Amino acid sequence: MEITDEPPEPLGIVPVEGRGSLPFALVHGESLVAAASWALTTAGARLFDYGVSLAGIQGAGEMLVIHDPLCPLTPAAFLSEAMAESTRTGAVVVGVRPVTDTVKEYDGHRLGATVDREDLMCVTSPVVLPAAVVAALDALALDDLAVLVEGLTQRFPVRHLPAPVLGRRVVDEADLEVLSALSAAD
Repeated sequence: MEITDEPPEPLGIVPVEGRGSLPFALVHGESLVAAASWALTTAGARLFDYGVSLAGIQGAGEMLVIHDPLCPLTPAAFLSEAMAESTRTGAVVVGVRPVTDTVKEYDGHRLGATVDREDLMCVTSPVVLPAAVVAALDALALDDLAVLVEGLTQRFPVRHLPAPVLGRRVVDEADLEVLSALSAAD
């Protein structure tokens, strides 16, 4: 057995469930899933099938990096930075972007006051789970990363890492056009 000082290769998942057909749309000639998978492997993660069981993930005993295909142009360097931050701190690390839309309170019948955006953030990608967190999980729902992060925050230390502009999440084809244009301007 060879002994090295290299940390184990993190596991990576690019989940498509709960995202409709958008992960299979094209950006720069590649599907969003392919673009996200490429970034994840370039950042040093070993791809796991997104349908693998939690027990299978836990059995590997490694860090898990979840990269949403709806954040297809997240730079590999940012994914690497998030993995390094998780390794350094032992915390779950979540890529986030600032909220730029106006947000209003709503009581079910009428709009209320405007919410201060300074305290709001949008979960993007990645969500990096240290091996100890993966081992402690009872379930791992990947269809909504914001809900996943909310649950993780209740049980584990979570650090927010500001994602670059190209790390933004798309919700439809119009968003994808904007992201593609932004990447062409870089």
